[in-house]
Amino acid sequence: MSGWEGATARQRLATDPLRPLYHFLPPANWMNDPCGLIQWRGKYHLFYQHNPNAPSWGNIHWGHAVSDDLAHWRDQPIALAPTPGSSDQDGCWTGCAVDDNGTPTLTYTGRRGTQENVCLATSSDNLLTWKKNVHNPVISAPPPGLDTSGFRDPYVWREHDRWYMIIGSGIADAGGTVLLYQSPNLCDWEYIGPLFSGDTAQHSEMWECPNFFRLGDKHVLIVSLWRGRYVSYFVGTRADHKFTPQQQGVIDYGDRFFAPQVMVDDRQRRLMFGWIWEGRSMQAQRAAGWAGVGSLPRVLTLAPDNTLVTEPAPELTALRGARIHFYDISLDETASFGLPVEGDCVEIQAEFEVTTSTCGLKLCCSPDDREQTRVGYDGAAARVFVDRQRASLSPEVKRDVQQGPLQLATGETLKLHIFLDRSVVELFANGRCCLTSRIYPTRRDSQGIKLFAHGGGVRLLSLDVWQMKPVWPYYKRKR
Repeated sequence: MSGWEGATARQRLATDPLRPLYHFLPPANWMNDPCGLIQWRGKYHLFYQHNPNAPSWGNIHWGHAVSDDLAHWRDQPIALAPTPGSSDQDGCWTGCAVDDNGTPTLTYTGRRGTQENVCLATSSDNLLTWKKNVHNPVISAPPPGLDTSGFRDPYVWREHDRWYMIIGSGIADAGGTVLLYQSPNLCDWEYIGPLFSGDTAQHSEMWECPNFFRLGDKHVLIVSLWRGRYVSYFVGTRADHKFTPQQQGVIDYGDRFFAPQVMVDDRQRRLMFGWIWEGRSMQAQRAAGWAGVGSLPRVLTLAPDNTLVTEPAPELTALRGARIHFYDISLDETASFGLPVEGDCVEIQAEFEVTTSTCGLKLCCSPDDREQTRVGYDGAAARVFVDRQRASLSPEVKRDVQQGPLQLATGETLKLHIFLDRSVVELFANGRCCLTSRIYPTRRDSQGIKLFAHGGGVRLLSLDVWQMKPVWPYYKRKR
C-alpha cells in the first residue's frame, strides 16, 4: 500500500470511536505479529503480519512502517507478499531482520500447503523494496527424525564469525521447544539441536515467536505459548549450545498481548513490541474494517533477582499534550472520587500508599457508571487488576477481571502507569507487572475518570493525567 493509499484508508476509518489514536496499527484490515524489527541508519523499522484485503487472518503479507522517534510512524509499501508457486505461496509468516555486513536481510517463515519453511529476502534500496533469495527455502522442513508440532518464526543473531537461528516448535512428549541452527552465511544452515524445551504440562506443546538475547550477564528466552495464548520468559545461562533457565515469569498478565519481538537499538537497549489482538467478535471486526494493534514499545532490563523489568519507552513522552496534576488526596474506605478531567486517550501516572485495601482508577466511566473499567490493586491479594465486568454494554464483549501478581515490599508505594487509547489499556505496575486489555465502550459519553478505594483508607500521593496527541493528523480526539 502506497503512502497515499494508506492515508486514504486511515482517513476513512478515523471516525471510529474505538480505533486507537496513538498506538500503531495498519491503515486498514488485519494485523498480527510484529516482525523484522530493526534500526537502520538511525530509523526504526517495524514490519508486521498483515492481511491487506480483509480484517481477518489469512493471505499474510509483511506490512511495513518507519519511525524517527519510536512514537510517530509512517506507512511504507508492503515488504513481502506471497509468490504463487513458490515456497511462500500460502503466506509470508513471522521472522526477523538482520544487518548482513551492510545488506538488510529478512528471515521469515514461508508456507506452502501445510509445509512451513525458512526463507530469505534482501533489500538494496534502504529497506523500501525486497528481493527474495533464489535459493528459497533455505531450510525446507524440520530436522528429520523429530515429531514436531510447528516449525516457524525464525529469530537470528550473529556471534563472532557465525550466524545462529532459533525456530519455534514443539516435540511430541517433550513440549514447547526452540530448535537451534548455525550458518556461516545465512543460506547454509546446520541443525545443532534443541536449545531448550519446556514441560508440556506446565508450558505448552508448541512455542511460537521465540526471542533469545543477552541482557547484562544473562541470556533471556521469550516464547509465546500456543496453548493459553500468553507469553513466558526465562532468564538463565547458555553453554555448549544449551540454555539453562534460573528464573522464569510472564511477560504480560492480560489476555490480549501476544507474539512480541525484541530488537536492540544504537543505545544498546532491548526494545520489545507485541501484538494486541481483538477482544470482540469477527462480525464486529468485519464491520469495523480493521483488527489488531501494535503495543507501545517497551524497554527490557533485569532486576537484581533476574526478573525481567518492562517499562514503556521514554520516547512516548513526545505524545503528551495537556497535563493535570493532583497530589495528597485521602480516600476513605468507600470512596469514589470524580476527577475534573475526562477522556479516552490519556496517559496516567499514579502513586498510592496502600496496605491491604483496594484502590485505583475507574476509566471510561459513563455519567451513570453503567460503563466503567476499573484499573487498580488489591492489597490483600497482592494483585494488580483490570476489571472489565462493566467495561461495555455490548453483549459481544467479554466481561471478566484480568489480574497479575505484585507483592509490594514493606514501605514500597504502588505505582500505576496506564496508557488508555480508546479500546486499548496497557498497564505497567512498579516495573514488575504488565497487563494489556481491550475494552469497547458503547456510549459516547463514557469519558469520565475517577479514583476509588475500599476495604480501608488510601492516600494518593500524586496523580498526573496527560491528554495524548493523535499520531495520525486527521484523527479527531473527541467522539
